[in-house]
Amino acid sequence: MKAVLCFGELLLRLSPDLEGKWLDKNSITFYVGGAEANVAAALAKWDVPVKYCTAIPENYLSKQMADYLAKKNIDVTRIIYCGDKLGLYYLPENADLKHHSVIYDRNNSSFATLKKGTIDWHKVLDGIDWFHFSAISPAISRDVAEICKEALTTANKKNITVSVDLNYRSKLWQYGDQPAQIMPGLVEHCDIIMGNVWAASTMLNMPLDGRLREKDKKEIYLEQSKLTSEAIIRQFPRCKAVANTFRFEEEKKIKYYATLFTNNSLFVSKEHFAEQVTDKVGSGDCFMAGLIYGFHHGLQPQNILDFATAAAFEKLFVKGDFTDKTTTEINATIKK
Repeated sequence: MKAVLCFGELLLRLSPDLEGKWLDKNSITFYVGGAEANVAAALAKWDVPVKYCTAIPENYLSKQMADYLAKKNIDVTRIIYCGDKLGLYYLPENADLKHHSVIYDRNNSSFATLKKGTIDWHKVLDGIDWFHFSAISPAISRDVAEICKEALTTANKKNITVSVDLNYRSKLWQYGDQPAQIMPGLVEHCDIIMGNVWAASTMLNMPLDGRLREKDKKEIYLEQSKLTSEAIIRQFPRCKAVANTFRFEEEKKIKYYATLFTNNSLFVSKEHFAEQVTDKVGSGDCFMAGLIYGFHHGLQPQNILDFATAAAFEKLFVKGDFTDKTTTEINATIKK
């Protein structure tokens, strides 16, 4: 079996409490993460051969983080050491990445300052049969967007399956181009597309039903998921499958379910409910990893979707960016 390659920025997440108690304690919680690293960690946990490509400074801190990934069975030999700065972000405990209080410190990081033509993608993609990236990378800088294009065209030439997570981070798109100006040119190279109907509208100009403003109308969300998926496949004929996730929080309760559209059929997961969660960061990445896991093992569409949804839901109860749930635990959640 060949390997999956995940490409994106390795980050440190610093999580202060909103009350400022971390100042009195003189300590702050931190986690290693980044969307693509989160996917890689989940796949490695589930015994899928996975390699990780990023750019980090050549110093002891970066090397410690690379060793940390290696101990989790992630192949780090594709990491590029260059530049002077590691990417950081600050997110209060128990918030998610769409929270208004997220603070990014990623300008001029080693990854953000990568230049087109500096990565030998033929070499990096050697021995790879699946390439994964997210919309976070092209949001960082125009140069990184061009590097993603290089990777995707090379992957297509090598007949490598390509997946993308349409992560939309409004605070990152600051270099002048809008997502809808950049993402269609990248998504046209992708076989598997994951996200949600709102991100697809923002980033790919997909149609959005005005009725979605109605509160918690599942039948409307499912109709929209099918509409969005069909529109994506029409516009991007290379795409074979589109997944959409739905996570709603009402009265401190969370409801989570997802859809997968492939072979002209819409598959719908069961709904998962929780009254309290531990950490929302990385749940969507775990869903993406679940899709890759399912397709990589040749599972049937409903089984792929059920596994990905359960994996994402179980991540909500794990502290930190990486999941620690095994395939046995995830399958037990499906059976429940």
